[in-house]
Amino acid sequence: MVKLLIIGLLVGIVAGLVGALCGVGGGIIMVPAFVMALGMGQKMAVATSLAVVVVSGLSGTVNNAVNSDLIQWKVVAVAALGAAMASWYGTDLMRSLSNLQLQKGFAILLIAVGVKMLLMKG
Repeated sequence: MVKLLIIGLLVGIVAGLVGALCGVGGGIIMVPAFVMALGMGQKMAVATSLAVVVVSGLSGTVNNAVNSDLIQWKVVAVAALGAAMASWYGTDLMRSLSNLQLQKGFAILLIAVGVKMLLMKG
């Protein structure tokens, strides 16, 4: 239990910082950490990460809304609607896939996005 609390806290700190700096939902840090360090299955790691993102996203959004004018609220409204609908059905799809299928898909996505970002100019 202590290991779970310590690792969970450390993963949360790193994911929150990376999320705030890079705009990622934290899943890039949390999902692999939950699988490798806590021994969760991929499905449980994805679902747990998604729940954590709700809290960390709210915290970062409130801080940005109060202390800056960086948020494009019209984009938030439209993108949030699309994201909410897609994530509702995406969670059903996630549960229908195996842990191995999800792990491989996630790894391919990370590699593809990483390569694309490395090849982008400024």
